[in-house]
Amino acid sequence: MALTLYVDTARWRAHHKHVSEQFPGLVPVCKGNGYGFGHERLADEATRMGSDVLAVGTTYEAARIKDWFGGDLLVLTPFRRGEEPVPLPDRVIRSVSSVDGVYGLVGARVVIEVMSSMKRHGVSEQDLPQLHAAIENVRLEGFAIHLPLDRTDGSDAVEEVIGWMDRLRAARLPLHTMFVSHLKAQELARLQQQFPQTRFRARIGTRLWLGDHDATEYRGAVLDVTPVSKGDRFGYRQQKVASDGWLVVVAGGTSHGVGLEAPKALHGVMPRAKGVARAGLATVNRNLSPFVWGAKQRWFAEPPHMQVSILFVPSDAPEPKVGEELVAHLRHTTTQFDRIVER
Repeated sequence: MALTLYVDTARWRAHHKHVSEQFPGLVPVCKGNGYGFGHERLADEATRMGSDVLAVGTTYEAARIKDWFGGDLLVLTPFRRGEEPVPLPDRVIRSVSSVDGVYGLVGARVVIEVMSSMKRHGVSEQDLPQLHAAIENVRLEGFAIHLPLDRTDGSDAVEEVIGWMDRLRAARLPLHTMFVSHLKAQELARLQQQFPQTRFRARIGTRLWLGDHDATEYRGAVLDVTPVSKGDRFGYRQQKVASDGWLVVVAGGTSHGVGLEAPKALHGVMPRAKGVARAGLATVNRNLSPFVWGAKQRWFAEPPHMQVSILFVPSDAPEPKVGEELVAHLRHTTTQFDRIVER
C-alpha cells in the first residue's frame, strides 16, 4: 500500500495546452523533483507539447535529463568559475549573471541574466559596456530577466522589463530574444507588441505543471487501524491518548516529504494569526497532518515516521478501514510519491 499521486491526465494536458496558447514560445521548466512528477515524466510531457527548449535548475539535472529530452536544455543556475565541470552536450545553454562568467564560457551557448528587482543575481546597468567585448567569444542566445511574484510597492512588471530593454538597446546589445519569468499573459502580449523585433519567451514551471489543482490528488493508503481509549499510551514516545478513537497508520512519511513542507510567505492579519496558533499548538505536540478523513484534516498522533504517519481519529468520526485511502494536501515540490496512477 502506498502514497499515490492520482492524475487526471486528459485534464492535466488540457491545462498545458491552455497555458501554451497563452504564452507563445513558452519554455517549460523542469527542476528540483520535477514539480512532484519527476524529470523523466516532465521531459516526456514537454516533448509531447512540441517544446524546443526545456529549462532545468542545475548542470546535474541537465546531465540526468539529456537522454529523455532531445531539444535544447537551458540551465537556470548561473555559471561560476571554479564550479565542478559536468560533461554536457552542445545543446545545453548556460545562464550567466556576470561579465566574468561570460568570459569563462568561451565558445558556449549562453543566456545573460540581468539584475531585476528580485536582487538575486544578474548583470547590472554598469556592466553593460563591458559586455560588448565579452559576448564576441560566446554564442549569445538572448537575455533573461527573473521577476518577483509579488509587487507590494505597486510597481509594474512590464515597465521593469521595458526599462531593461531600453538599457540594452542603448548599450547596442542584441535584443533578438528575451527570456522572462513571472509575467501574466496580457503583460507578455504588451511587451511583444511594443518590441515586435524581439522574441519574448516565458519560462514557466509552477503555472504550467501545477496550475490546475483539481487535475491531481495525493492519497495515502490506510495500513492499520487500532482502537484506543482515553489515557492509553502509544508510539515511540509513549504519549497518552487524549480521548477515545483510533490510531490510524497511513502510507506517507518523512521520506515522502510528509511533515517537511517548505515555509510559506504569509500575507494579512488572519493568515499570520493562524500561523501563530499553529506554532503554539506545535509546542505542545499538536500538529495538523495533511491527511483528510471525514471531511476534516486530522492531527498527527506523533511526528511522522520515515514511511508512514500515525494519525488520531476521534470516536465521533467514521472508523477508517484498512485499504481505504485518505486524501493528502501535500506540496508537489516537496513530495515523493510511491506510485502514480493515471485516470
